[in-house]
Amino acid sequence: MNRVILIRFGEIFLKGKNRGFFEKVLFQNIVSALEKFNLKVERVSGRYIVKDYDINDENKILNRIGKIAGIFSYSSAECVETSLENIEKIAVEIMQGVGGTFKVETNRADKRTIALNSMQISAYIGGKILEACNFLKVDIKNPEHTLFIDIRENHETFVYEKIYYGVGGMPVGTSGSGLLLLSGGIDSPVAGYMMAKRGVRVSAVHFHSHPYTSNFAREKVEKLAKLLVPYTSSMTIYMVSMTELQEQIHENCDNAYMITLLRRGMFTVAERLAKMHGRKMLITGESLGQVASQTIESMTVVSEVVKKVPIIRPLVAFDKCETIDIAKKIGTFETSIEPFEDCCTVFLPDNPIVKPELYKVKREQEKIDFDNIIERAMQSVEVVQIVE
Repeated sequence: MNRVILIRFGEIFLKGKNRGFFEKVLFQNIVSALEKFNLKVERVSGRYIVKDYDINDENKILNRIGKIAGIFSYSSAECVETSLENIEKIAVEIMQGVGGTFKVETNRADKRTIALNSMQISAYIGGKILEACNFLKVDIKNPEHTLFIDIRENHETFVYEKIYYGVGGMPVGTSGSGLLLLSGGIDSPVAGYMMAKRGVRVSAVHFHSHPYTSNFAREKVEKLAKLLVPYTSSMTIYMVSMTELQEQIHENCDNAYMITLLRRGMFTVAERLAKMHGRKMLITGESLGQVASQTIESMTVVSEVVKKVPIIRPLVAFDKCETIDIAKKIGTFETSIEPFEDCCTVFLPDNPIVKPELYKVKREQEKIDFDNIIERAMQSVEVVQIVE
């Protein structure tokens, strides 16, 4: 038997004349993600094939494939040269190991090698399975097992029982690059994942307030970034100190505006970093109305400082339960809830302004040397490369 992993993509099929570009990028991403394994990856029409791997590594390879954006589904399959005899033989071998009810589904991309149509092939192979495995019964509507037959144009047929579903979306690198405002919370890692799923190559900026925030908080963010790397392909974090800005706001401004002014500083720094490093967008984990800083009024006055790149908020209409479900799915939730504070919790006011007005915010901002503080924050930038 020739064991392979069959990879299928979904949304790329809609790309028309540009489809080749998306297929090429996805192929490169698959090769890169699996480079630590000794194997080969090949492209066939509408599919990618992983072959010549150590069977002992199969579960690890399947797990890694499941985190590559752009992949709709994948299966561990047996590959045979296309003929009814070869398909029958491998189908019987596979189904001898199961019991209960079954059906056969055939996808026939190659319509020349075998004269029968898809339904006829399914019926023929199903009959042969019944002859060899009299402990099985056919159930077309609600089978316990489905045997899939995928007949490709390269004269190879793939036979398998299980389909695993991937991240979906578009391959990372096909939709530009973005800078994620990565805190230590639940939302921002999910936002990064959501944009990677749409083909964005994600890097991150993290704002700290050392010594008010501990090294544990930093380690938590680096851990979150590492959990995202299988989905984002790579991750660079720009660590930026907000200590001076927070101290100056606390000493000189109405504390109700602390979070608003701090976030204006963060977004100012983030835009500069994005322009400096060629990122095409800022990405945040904001959800409308979730907290005081995420009302439409707060988001509007904070966004006002960003002039040259768009701000993307993939979670803006999510409720917290939806975000938590995704965080658990991608494995970031347990790290996100570890009790280490980020800089937004330092000097937190008792009653933050919920509906700030821009002229009042600017009036408070003028009480400090905002521009020079931002310049010094830019000088504090530390670059951290995260590897899988």
